[in-house]
Amino acid sequence: QVQLVDSGGGLVQSGGSLRLSCTASGRTFNIYAMGWFRQAPGKERDFIAAIMLSGSSTYYADSVKGRFTISRDNAKNTVYLQMNGLKPEDTAVYYCAASLYGRTYYYHDPDTYHSWGQGTQVTVSS
Repeated sequence: QVQLVDSGGGLVQSGGSLRLSCTASGRTFNIYAMGWFRQAPGKERDFIAAIMLSGSSTYYADSVKGRFTISRDNAKNTVYLQMNGLKPEDTAVYYCAASLYGRTYYYHDPDTYHSWGQGTQVTVSS
């Protein structure tokens, strides 16, 4: 199994920046890709960004392209989400997730991720 711990959320003013971190432990060699999702109150969990753990492929939701950057440090089993130009509509609980080898994977589909972090709150004030 893979365990994920995400962190780095907080309160920031509109236009500010935050960097989220997600560290994996356990059977990390099974991880194929990792992603970030967010969920605002009363809304569904939405895809934000994903990164393959081999190669250089990254994927982003249109709503965050040009503002957010996903990156990884394989030696630390950690994935980051650098968030710049934050807007009030970015306010949500952010979750990291891992998808494992041998399973169907669609980067935007939360049902194809198998392990989830506990979530970290991001609040952007106007």
